Amino acid sequence: MTDALSRLLETRDWLLADGATGTNLFNMGLSSGDAPELWNVTEQDKIRALYAGAVDAGSDLFLTNSFGGNASRLKLHQAQDRVFELNKAAAELGREIADKADRPVIVAGSVGPTGDIMAPMGELTHEIAVEMFHEQAEGLKAGGADVLWVETISAGEEFRAAAEAFGKAGMPWCGTMSFDTAGRTMMGLTSADMVKMVGKLDHAPLAFGANCGTGASDLLRTVLGFTAAGTEAPVIAKGNAGIPKYHDGHIHYDGTPALMADYACLARDAGATIIGGCCGTMPEHLRAMREALETRAPGERPTLERIVEALGGFSSASDGTDGAGPTRAARRGRRRG
Repeated sequence: MTDALSRLLETRDWLLADGATGTNLFNMGLSSGDAPELWNVTEQDKIRALYAGAVDAGSDLFLTNSFGGNASRLKLHQAQDRVFELNKAAAELGREIADKADRPVIVAGSVGPTGDIMAPMGELTHEIAVEMFHEQAEGLKAGGADVLWVETISAGEEFRAAAEAFGKAGMPWCGTMSFDTAGRTMMGLTSADMVKMVGKLDHAPLAFGANCGTGASDLLRTVLGFTAAGTEAPVIAKGNAGIPKYHDGHIHYDGTPALMADYACLARDAGATIIGGCCGTMPEHLRAMREALETRAPGERPTLERIVEALGGFSSASDGTDGAGPTRAARRGRRRG
């Protein structure tokens, strides 16, 4: 193993990833509907501040501001011919911040879903998806990303297309899906389904897991599903900072730093190796997570009851791996706001 992330994984029991991109950028003045990827050129100091906020809070790894940097999404902003430029800029700014750190920090090139529906349900073919992901991958590679990181994927076909594209680019990668529909992805995949899919890929990821979704409790139940399926690859957990709530015209997440510290340690005990946050996770959350991971001794694999007691109830009665339908669960336990 010669890539930077693999070298770091060889020496550490856990790594702290970063937190939210969108939440932080909205706080910096990004307007709803604008393309954050354009800020890689027009607001570079703000993107540097985004990355530095994660590094200064203790993250060992951060994602670039390139989640929507594919041709399909950028077409909405008449920027589909700037894929390589914007992704390269995102990674270059990340490389600049990472290289200033006093410890090894991984620059992960973020790649989000295309926004299109894969055939036969939609018009996006495997070949076009591979082409779009490959174009983005080459820009991130040219900008100095250590690893590519596809995230928030719901369709297995799109995940496989990204894997093929990253292989064409000759880049190591990680991948996460969002299990936001009664324990499944929007397209119906369970945690066990993802483990099977990852095991069959020709260009396998260095690590895989879950991000975003609903609350931290649901995400940890999915992590338990990964480990129960017997995977040997490092598992990623990037949960939201609590539950989103609409207040005074803005979306706020109710997860406190203390709750996210509990989540981080539970994620480690559940079997996750790369642990971070997603929507709503700010530098203050990351600092609390880092301190908790460094100071709290590892515990036993958490039960579902322990997760509920610490973080709040699940959004559904089942995670889908038992074949149960998508029925909602009554909320139990406490949740700190």
